[in-house]
Parts: sequence; C-alpha cells; structure tokens
Amino acid sequence: MRDIVERTRESVPGKLEITHEGIVHDMMRPGGPHELTAARVSRRLERVMPDGLLAHTGTPDVEDVTEGVMRHPDVMVIAEADMEVEGSFDPRSLLAAMEIVSRSNPDNDWVGKVRDYPLLGIPMYVIFDPRTGTGAVLSDIHSTPDGPRYATRKDFVYGEEIMVGEWLISTDRLPRYA
Repeated sequence: MRDIVERTRESVPGKLEITHEGIVHDMMRPGGPHELTAARVSRRLERVMPDGLLAHTGTPDVEDVTEGVMRHPDVMVIAEADMEVEGSFDPRSLLAAMEIVSRSNPDNDWVGKVRDYPLLGIPMYVIFDPRTGTGAVLSDIHSTPDGPRYATRKDFVYGEEIMVGEWLISTDRLPRYA
C-alpha cells in the first residue's frame, strides 16, 4: 500500500494515509482555519517547550512498517535529533501528535487515529475540532483485548488552557469552520 500512496500522492487531491483497514483519503486539502489552528498550536507550544524540541507541522509522515500504518499528524512534538533521519519519522520518537479535525472526514481523526496512535506508541494525542470549538487530550496508553488504547481523556472547549505533556497552552482564539 505504501508504494501506491507514494505513486499517487502528487496526482490526487487531499491527503493519503495507511491504516489496517486500507488507505484513508481525505479528499479536501486543509483550508485556512485548519492551517491557522495548526500554526497557532505549534507556535504556542514552541514558546513553552525547551530548546531541542519542535512542534513540527511539516513532512514527513510517521510510519510503523511492522504494523503497516503510516499517518501524518498535523502537529508533532518531536526532538530535533529524532528528525535527522531519511524517510518517515519513527512514531515512537513523538512526544505528542495533534490533529485538527477535517471538515470532510472527521471520523479519521476521532476514530481511526484514536485507534492508530496508541498502536504506534504515540503517548499523547490532542484533537482540535473547529466544527464544534471543542477537543480532547488523550494519554496513558494501556493494553486492551483490542490492542493498545488511551486510558485518559480530558475534553476541553476552545478558550480553555490545556496541558500537552508538561506544557500549558491556551486554546483561545483558535478559528472555527464557518
């Protein structure tokens, strides 16, 4: 599946990712509110994180070849040293992954990635939902009969401060979809 994604990535609109169920195709490219949310969250995190850590919003993907899963978080908290690799990032090197919920495919962020990110060993997953002005911080991976899952969920409303790892950031003035 990875070969298919690599060959078609430039010729199809939107974003392609790989899950156990197959290829996820988010048809729409992220728009202004989505990108502004990612930029503001990234900037707010980088103001409070120590040197050597980034709240990265670019490429590449994160991939666990043995699990057959390749995802692309909107924002990744990662050490600069862990970015000095060719190809995809090791998902276990991320301290957190953040997603801004897609208007066209919200289940990808609220269902698929809630399942995949603990499987990939990403210790914290933060969801920002511009459709509703709400979100959630998921953490504390634990084993279940269906595989690893997050044990702790803290919901928030835009305007509140949230903890991302050990860093407190505001969710004030995050844009909403019209």
